[in-house]
Amino acid sequence: MSGNVQLLNDTLAAARSEGRSALIAYLPAGFPSVDGGIEAVKAALDGGADVVEVGLPHSDPVLDGPVIQTADDIALKGGVRIADVMRTVREAHAATGKPILVMTYWNPIDRYGVERFTAELADAGGAGCILPDLPVQESAPWREHADKHGLATVFVVAPSSKDARLAEITAAGSGFVYAASLMGVTGTRESVGAQAEDLVRRTRATTDLPVCVGLGVSNAAQAAEVAGFADGVIVGSAFVKRMLDAPDETAGLEGVRALAADLAKGVRGKA
Repeated sequence: MSGNVQLLNDTLAAARSEGRSALIAYLPAGFPSVDGGIEAVKAALDGGADVVEVGLPHSDPVLDGPVIQTADDIALKGGVRIADVMRTVREAHAATGKPILVMTYWNPIDRYGVERFTAELADAGGAGCILPDLPVQESAPWREHADKHGLATVFVVAPSSKDARLAEITAAGSGFVYAASLMGVTGTRESVGAQAEDLVRRTRATTDLPVCVGLGVSNAAQAAEVAGFADGVIVGSAFVKRMLDAPDETAGLEGVRALAADLAKGVRGKA
């Protein structure tokens, strides 16, 4: 079975044809449990997310803020494994038909085996991978296997990236470009700011790939602000916080669904 990179491309193109940004949600696998994590991904998609990034919990998540670190810790203590990440992708995609990517640091893939990981992700119906810490100049073996299995390779660009570096990163990527709106770790912010808009402008000058902005968006007003200049709005910590703060899993799932619906209005300019 080939991967679903075409489904991802079509989904982002459909949002653009509707004159709006795509809503991309992030939720870690195995949180609050493997089954609960699958239900959370489905709730985000049912609520209005176009795409979901499933996080592969890691013991040293250098890019992730305290909210996602807390969820990752719960997942790891629960014994989450790569097989559970693949199951999350498989079941959520089968239930919704929507594109699902995995967001992971490089070390777990390197230890698991690139060919094995890409083959299993494609077989699960995954659309690709976001690899925040894999240097582009070291990514050829990954990209070879990802291409073979029809998977997108999404790289992260940051405000500190110089224009020549942006061109190098975007030339190697596929699916979309993940633009980190500010320097630092993930988490909700009061304002996403002008830095993100400038980064999107500079990134677009190097590529035709959609440019999606993450790090800091937590409500419909911020989603609408980012949707004014980006092809996609990525929301992670705010979804995870709904699960963490809920009195029980059912309430958490309702919170995820409600937040997705609210953000979906934001990306459509109806907030």
